[in-house]
Amino acid sequence: MERKSIPVKCILNKPQLVRGLSGNLHPDVNASHSRAGRSLLTKVQRSRHKHHYETNHQIRLKPDLNTTLPVRQTASIFKQPVTKVTNHPNNKVKTDPQKAVDQPKQLFWERKLSGLNAFDIAEELVKTMDLPKGLQGVGPACSDKTLLSSIASALHTSPAPVTGQLTAAVEKNPGVWLNTSQPLCKAFVVTDDDIRKQEDMVQSVRRRLEEALMADMWTRRNHSQGPT
Repeated sequence: MERKSIPVKCILNKPQLVRGLSGNLHPDVNASHSRAGRSLLTKVQRSRHKHHYETNHQIRLKPDLNTTLPVRQTASIFKQPVTKVTNHPNNKVKTDPQKAVDQPKQLFWERKLSGLNAFDIAEELVKTMDLPKGLQGVGPACSDKTLLSSIASALHTSPAPVTGQLTAAVEKNPGVWLNTSQPLCKAFVVTDDDIRKQEDMVQSVRRRLEEALMADMWTRRNHSQGPT
């Protein structure tokens, strides 16, 4: 009696198992092995498709040369702390106590006030006052309205005298030499003639206000007495 052995194929890894299941195997391989081979083949194909899609997708999203222009984003609505570094040698900030108290200010923040108008109680636009010819703005795109807003802000927010930008180098590089405690105007000199004109103007306005108040008082008195 002659005995024949069933041919056995040695499989070392999963790819060999996939190739073996897709070819001609012995008919004694049961259905469970066949289903396992098909599921494994499907997983391998899915993995290949996924890897191919991710590779193409990364190539489309991340080109070799980035041509996107840097665009300044809108300022964050959340408060972001500002750290003042004072540990470098020969630093004058350490010895100046006023610098430690003052908070950092943004350069040319007065330009944010441009385009804002004031209205009176009758919702009529208040006419903008004319500045003297001796006042000249400093900085990029500093209009007369921006200069007026800057001077008004300095008068209302700081007790220090308004002298303007005293450094002549601010004309060449205002981003470096600008004094944030002073408005965006050149240094100016107030003469006695300017003071006299301002006093006359104040006296004229006070007289007109007094006349208006007296007229209003007489009108109210006549209405309260009624017809005689």
